[in-house]
Amino acid sequence: MSHLKDDFIIEVNHISKNFGSKCVLDDVSISVKRGEFVTILGPSGCGKTTLLRLLAGFGNADEGEIKINGEDITNTPPHKRPVNTVFQRYALFPYLNVYDNIAFGLKLQKIQEDEIDMRVRKALKMVGMIDYEWRDINSLSGGQQQRVAIARAIVNRPQVLLLDEPLAALDLKMRKDMQMELKEMHKTLGITFIYVTHDQEEALTLSDTIVVMSEGTVQQIGTPMDIYNEPKNSFVADFIGESNILNGTMIKDKLVSFLGHEFECVDSGFGENVPVDVVIRPEDVYLLNNTSSGMFTGTVQSCIFKGVHYEIVVLTENGYEILIQDYNAFEVGSEVGLIIKPVDIHVMEKERTCNTFIGKMIDKTHVEILDTSFLCEEMEGIEGGEKVKVEVPFDKIDLMDNEDEGNLLGDVRFILYKGNHYHLTVRTETGENIYVDTHDVWDNRDLVSVRIPHEDLKITLL
Repeated sequence: MSHLKDDFIIEVNHISKNFGSKCVLDDVSISVKRGEFVTILGPSGCGKTTLLRLLAGFGNADEGEIKINGEDITNTPPHKRPVNTVFQRYALFPYLNVYDNIAFGLKLQKIQEDEIDMRVRKALKMVGMIDYEWRDINSLSGGQQQRVAIARAIVNRPQVLLLDEPLAALDLKMRKDMQMELKEMHKTLGITFIYVTHDQEEALTLSDTIVVMSEGTVQQIGTPMDIYNEPKNSFVADFIGESNILNGTMIKDKLVSFLGHEFECVDSGFGENVPVDVVIRPEDVYLLNNTSSGMFTGTVQSCIFKGVHYEIVVLTENGYEILIQDYNAFEVGSEVGLIIKPVDIHVMEKERTCNTFIGKMIDKTHVEILDTSFLCEEMEGIEGGEKVKVEVPFDKIDLMDNEDEGNLLGDVRFILYKGNHYHLTVRTETGENIYVDTHDVWDNRDLVSVRIPHEDLKITLL
């Protein structure tokens, strides 16, 4: 994407923020075009609201700079920034009526009464609240209060409107209605919207550009179509909509192996016989009652009606579970044929193929990694203190409930189902990640004890 610097109304450059020892934002950089609707999307605790608050001026970054219209506003107080914020809780004044809530900021600026009246009525019209100006705030529904909060923000004619999960408190139907109204409002106002949400469907519906965040870092920036169809990594693929994410091998350009079969695809440039991740969206797998017409076969494990389509789980002949969405029902226990077209196979580079740590030798039979001593195979010529690289395969790590049984403790941060096993991210007490392949079922935030058998540590002197 090449744009002139002048196209960007907001530039966030290498922003980092810590709360105590916890890193909430880690070297975040984002550029926002003038008039764009940008959504910052991610799970709870990923840093998206912290980023929005730094844009609004409600806090200071530890590192980096924020520019609006090319001007450094990193340390500019909130009331001097050309932005307005709509909060999740609306923050309306209960003792003022609708009109006075909207007019509040204008009165503070000592704007003339007739100008205030004209701007308030225009804002009321824009949010569809024309006949509500004298109503008491507490007599309004959640959706109506939301509209008032937006009117109060846009009446100040900000260059940027910041919205922090503004629809989270509304019921599903109201949320859908407000999404459409927000999209329409954005088009009418022509100002820049920065929108924070954890709702993937909301982000895909509203945005020109989506910024996907996890653990304080930006995972991918792109259009809704890019993010959905071309996810950069397994976190994005798993977080945005439903996905089948499978281990594969890129045999050569446009030929990939997964599910125990070879498939033609449209991807190239990965090399030959390279481990990859393969993403197949559930709507892109075609089911046939005639098994002989399929590329491979499977057995229907479940078939649940979801309103628009059926959600079907099929167990392939090679023991992989595949999630499929189809407009037709298939009987549980029935044999089916499956087809996946080349254009529907998305190949991604593997982020890692094994755990890799830098550590040091304590003595011939002990190595220190993750601030913990591990027993290892005896190494000749070791005196202690030597710097080493330690590699551990994902499937050679044991996780247990009993904290006394392992070498160190951690908690489960991310769970990825790979069709026939789970790939877990475990955050250790030292703040580093260990990646584990397991058939056991764990939940997010489960506390686990980690054990690595000594014979499975591959140690190389550095």
